[in-house]
Amino acid sequence: MKSKIFALILLVSLTAASCGNRNSQKTSSDGTAASEATTDTTENTKTMDSNLAFDPASLPEEPIFEIHTTEGTITILLYADTPLHRDNFVKLASQHYYDSVLFHRVIYNFMIQTGDPNTKDPSKEDEYGNGGPDYTIPAEIIPAHTHKKGAVAAARLGDTANPRRESSGSQFYIVQSEEGCSHLNGAYTVFGETLDGFEVIDRIASLRTNAMDRPLKDVRIISITPVL
Repeated sequence: MKSKIFALILLVSLTAASCGNRNSQKTSSDGTAASEATTDTTENTKTMDSNLAFDPASLPEEPIFEIHTTEGTITILLYADTPLHRDNFVKLASQHYYDSVLFHRVIYNFMIQTGDPNTKDPSKEDEYGNGGPDYTIPAEIIPAHTHKKGAVAAARLGDTANPRRESSGSQFYIVQSEEGCSHLNGAYTVFGETLDGFEVIDRIASLRTNAMDRPLKDVRIISITPVL
């Protein structure tokens, strides 16, 4: 199972790319999936709605979010021209899906990765990097959206297992080094960018990690909230 963690987010050819990280460079991604539950009664619907962190319908076409982490806050903007990824992120954030999730994969001069719900449970450590809802998202790869510093992109399985380059249902990464990630341009869906909190990205990326690139110090998402 541990070997699958390295299959989550980037291409196998990453090992040959120059990312300048202090750890061995690995490739990975994820793609799992889920169907949304529906309720049959008005009472259940009201209960579900009252449990949402915010109303997705209240957001603009390019919403701005604050990702509150145990290392500080990262402010991101989601692109209107990647609507499938935007809407999925909004849905999951509104449902508190990302609350308490770890940054489970961190590589200096490369990126920081999060979004796996398995990381909420210490007993599932061997499965970190493999979790997510029961669906994948069709690729929305737009050449203009490059892996610049702070870019927000979707993790996915590699091309051999995933020739359509469909994205993970929940896992995403934030670019720490444009140079280290430039070879990923045109291969992964970039669906947002960082507006503020670049120092937080650097701080997380600088943490010491184990052999699987997991930080020795747990870094979690506390909550993700829209800037209205």
